[in-house]
Amino acid sequence: MTAPELTALLLFCTAMSFSPGPNTTLSTALAANLGLKRALRFCFAVPTGWTLLMLGSGLGLGALITGVPALRWAVTLLGVAYMLWLAWKLSRAGKMTEIDTTRLNVTFWQGVGLQFVNIKAWMLALTLSAGWVVNAAGQPSTNPGERLAIICGVMMVFAFTSNFAYALIGSLLRQWLAQGRRLLWFNRALAMVLVVTAVWMLTI
Repeated sequence: MTAPELTALLLFCTAMSFSPGPNTTLSTALAANLGLKRALRFCFAVPTGWTLLMLGSGLGLGALITGVPALRWAVTLLGVAYMLWLAWKLSRAGKMTEIDTTRLNVTFWQGVGLQFVNIKAWMLALTLSAGWVVNAAGQPSTNPGERLAIICGVMMVFAFTSNFAYALIGSLLRQWLAQGRRLLWFNRALAMVLVVTAVWMLTI
């Protein structure tokens, strides 16, 4: 991979990873409600799941999903349903002592699985596959395996760093949010972000 290609890859990954989305929203919410330590497993789940998704996309799974409309809609609807469910749980959490009873907590494997129904993650994986793994003619570039490995390595770092940064912000707000009804309105605002993201997923 040439220096210009690597530079373009880094800039693209920065923009996509640090822009708000389902993962960063959940990282913020989990850290604000459960603490940074409890949010860390989700921060690790995102790069794990995304790397598996990228590998699958690079090996042809992405082409299958985009080539079969029924599969694409199934992925989209599953993602929308899951995000709406999380938004509903999040919007009802008004006190930190109530968080566990509302089942807001997201397990490591749920975080991994979320990547496979996250349209933003699919768009990123497909764009990287088309732009950096294959050439303009749609054929595999020189050393496609090496390129795929580089992309996965870069994105693992970006996926963890971006989600950890959002989680850190959430954890820093934790004490302030514990006062009065601030946590409830904060959770509802994040829930609305998930709802908007779910609606956006249906339009693309």
